[in-house]
Amino acid sequence: MSKVVVGMSGGVDSSVAAYLLKEQGYDVIGVTMQIWQEEDACSVEENGGCCGLSAVEDARRVAAALGIPYYVMNFRKEFKENVIDYFTEEYLNGRTPNPCIACNRYVKWEALLNRSMAIGADYIATGHYARIDKLPNGRYALRRSATPAKDQTYALYNLTQDQLARTLMPVGAYAKDEIRSIAEKIGLVVADKPDSQDICFVPDGDYASFIEDSVREKTGRELPTGNFVTPDGRILGRHKGIVHYTVGQRKGLGLALGYPAFVLEIRPKTDEVVIGTYEESLTHTVRANRVNFMSVEDLMEPRRVFAKIRYNHKGAWCTVEKTGKDEIVCHFEDPQRAVTPGQAVVLYDGEYVLGGGTII
Repeated sequence: MSKVVVGMSGGVDSSVAAYLLKEQGYDVIGVTMQIWQEEDACSVEENGGCCGLSAVEDARRVAAALGIPYYVMNFRKEFKENVIDYFTEEYLNGRTPNPCIACNRYVKWEALLNRSMAIGADYIATGHYARIDKLPNGRYALRRSATPAKDQTYALYNLTQDQLARTLMPVGAYAKDEIRSIAEKIGLVVADKPDSQDICFVPDGDYASFIEDSVREKTGRELPTGNFVTPDGRILGRHKGIVHYTVGQRKGLGLALGYPAFVLEIRPKTDEVVIGTYEESLTHTVRANRVNFMSVEDLMEPRRVFAKIRYNHKGAWCTVEKTGKDEIVCHFEDPQRAVTPGQAVVLYDGEYVLGGGTII
């Protein structure tokens, strides 16, 4: 009997994933990853989401109901280094990262997989809405979820072949309402629990204050304010600090220019935020590095693919080509707005993830 460690967040998706795998005959172990940084139980409880103590209690109750062993594993160090520190550093460098992508690759997979293999597991499993197939060319690739509206392949494009080979994602074959009805049918306490939305370590959604507090705590200094400027350098006004802005942003700029203004660029070296028109915010070209190919080993020639440039982007057609050992360029057929450095561009070949990279 194959042994599988299921990452249980206390939510309905990972809870049903554990149930489905047990029904399929796997020897299932439930694990919640302790990634919160506070020692104080009250502040941890307030965090909620997939980080809080309530997640542990819900996961423990589900594991007891399913009759599977359950453990809490400490991944604070890995989470701080690979997610929180990375998130802060990227913002300070004028980029807008997706911390869930980093967490998936380096914590939920790399760290959990290593720890699970060490205790004799054959696989790890999660409640993500995605599927994994082994293709005729011998490579493993993510396949879009059976429910397009819930598809989470974008945030998982960075997984390696070894990680995919050792991962099970049973929820990807179901619609969300089917998952909830399974949970209800078997009497799980989390059947109606709402999905967590925000970045778990910034539960109030105020990323800028989180970064400012982190820098203040670490260095004792305040982050500088700076100028809003036009692309040719004309000063339009003062801003609160570059961590308050992201490329493509329109609201909250506090500028009255007589036309809709958009953030075009963030310049960390001069603390400038470049402002322009809607037309200036459009581009046909997206460059990316830190490339990870999935359904193919490498990209040998230009290829027409469907691509997403952020998690909630509906996607668009482009031709992608390799321009360096670790760089790709996507030429979009229609102009794209708010191409944001630090986000990922993820490439799809039909239902499968071809690969992706970090937008530069």
